[in-house]
Amino acid sequence: MKKFFKKIFNIFMKPEMMILPGQLAFFIVLAIFPMLTLIGYVGSNISLFSNAFLSIMHNIIPENFLNILLPFITDSHITGNIAFFLIIGFYLISNGTNSLIVASNELFGLKHDPFLKRRIKAFFMIILLMGLFIFNVLVLAYGNIIIKEIINLEIFENVSDKLYTIFVLLKWPVAFIGIFWAIKLFYSIAPDDTIPSKYMNKGALFTTVFWVIGTAIYSIYTSNFDNYKMFYGGISTIMVMMIWVYYLSYILVMGIAINSTDYNTDPKEIHKKEKIDQDS
Repeated sequence: MKKFFKKIFNIFMKPEMMILPGQLAFFIVLAIFPMLTLIGYVGSNISLFSNAFLSIMHNIIPENFLNILLPFITDSHITGNIAFFLIIGFYLISNGTNSLIVASNELFGLKHDPFLKRRIKAFFMIILLMGLFIFNVLVLAYGNIIIKEIINLEIFENVSDKLYTIFVLLKWPVAFIGIFWAIKLFYSIAPDDTIPSKYMNKGALFTTVFWVIGTAIYSIYTSNFDNYKMFYGGISTIMVMMIWVYYLSYILVMGIAINSTDYNTDPKEIHKKEKIDQDS
């Protein structure tokens, strides 16, 4: 046990843990608006944003913050200028995952791929990461509130209690399994060389457990939102959400550090590296 806590402490003290979480959290928040623009464009063309949907949003998002978001999700037109700024926006927000790729290479002791190849991979990684973030928000953080609003619709009147019970029972176990495999995939993609999948398990499990715990706490906050709104107003939700995003980013980076520590301390991998160095 003492050895385990010493290992965790050493990971906490890594330089990457001082810089990367904040940088990643910043780019996740920055990614919200380009993602909302794309979702708004697709949603408007398939009539996703009905009055019922907008009513749900009004019930879970503070009015001041919602007034900022609505133009991004209700505008169905993407002009040439907007498309250009979307491309620039996605390039900028991929800086967060690009930093994770570079950090992964340094932690695992790997050489970097060419710039263009790494940037393309960073773009797809930010899409995966934003998908995970949106899943956490919609299902784990605000899931109970959203499902209550949905089952209040007339079409679910006869089965509303059963649907809510099923959702509550399945939400956490299904989310745990889904998040674990998604994070393991994310960790496997990040390094610029193939790392055996077994070295991704501990970090993915650690990240999944603490993501679920942190999101459960955040979900409790959102369920009792009115108790906090009286002190800070609508800004409290934004403040707590940003702290939550930073927490998720910190745990994600820590998972990479745990994986790399296991990999670099495995005698078999050390022997392989020494042999490669001797051959070169």
